[in-house]
Amino acid sequence: MHSNYFGRRSRQRGLSFIGVVFLGLIAVAIFAIGGQSIPIFLEYQAVNKAASKAAKEGSTVNDVRGIFDRASAIDNISAIQGKDLDVVKRGDKIVVSFKYSREIALAGPAFLVYRFEGQTK
Repeated sequence: MHSNYFGRRSRQRGLSFIGVVFLGLIAVAIFAIGGQSIPIFLEYQAVNKAASKAAKEGSTVNDVRGIFDRASAIDNISAIQGKDLDVVKRGDKIVVSFKYSREIALAGPAFLVYRFEGQTK
């Protein structure tokens, strides 16, 4: 019985220790980048909301920028200010456009850059 057992060894399947460590490092990196990315996307949603509010309530370029800045203070928007908005009038409607970028430091000189742009309808 012992000779038959050792003679027919089946091959083990699964991850080696190095494989587990490698997968762990990848998971940590994904969570770290995701954890830093979520606030950036939440801020983008707040920028869209503030731009829409400014376009609806403002009647001049200065009004729109002021309304945006007040909404930015409430929603803690730091990526863009009212002076960075492009405000135009199309017919009887005010259209607010914006463009900005945010970056996350990865390691050394490497950065993950998000570029956002939007326009009210």
